[in-house]
Amino acid sequence: MPHDEKPELLNLETDEQLRAIASHARHRVLAVLRDGPATITQIAAQLGIAKGSSSYHVRVLEKAGMVHVVETRKVRGVVERYYAIPAQGLQLPRTGPGQPEIILRHALADIEAAPEGGQKLIGLKHVRLSAEVWEQYADRLRALLEDMTAASDPTQPAASLSIAFFRPKDHKPADASSGEHPTDEDEEADKL
Repeated sequence: MPHDEKPELLNLETDEQLRAIASHARHRVLAVLRDGPATITQIAAQLGIAKGSSSYHVRVLEKAGMVHVVETRKVRGVVERYYAIPAQGLQLPRTGPGQPEIILRHALADIEAAPEGGQKLIGLKHVRLSAEVWEQYADRLRALLEDMTAASDPTQPAASLSIAFFRPKDHKPADASSGEHPTDEDEEADKL
């Protein structure tokens, strides 16, 4: 099935799917299949793993409905199966347990596997924003993701974008808004 005929997203909802995507090895298999169908042997060669390991991880993904056979060929009496992802992307549930850790772990693995000297833009910023401004930036980030998805061209080199935009635990002292800083006397009073 051509890339543009695939559904846009496969929603990962079952426990079986969430367990399958949590594996770094299976994430690597899916990364190979993002570029198009491949056989067990081709996946193993690209990842530098044994064919048996490749076969095991593909079977787990297939059982979870995250990959499927799209073509078979008979080569020297052996049937080769070509596997593909059945959608253009995979979507984790918004509130699934461990979802942020899975996404960030996979993003880090992708960054570490990226070629040396390749194009990378990596940054971390801590800012203070009102709820209204936070929503404006969240909307802009969602729009950027949609724009990048629409601009995707399977004939071009791969690019990945990982976003984590959230409200962290606030470590600002309670009286910081007044411009005052706790004194030693205040700290002693807090101990009482």
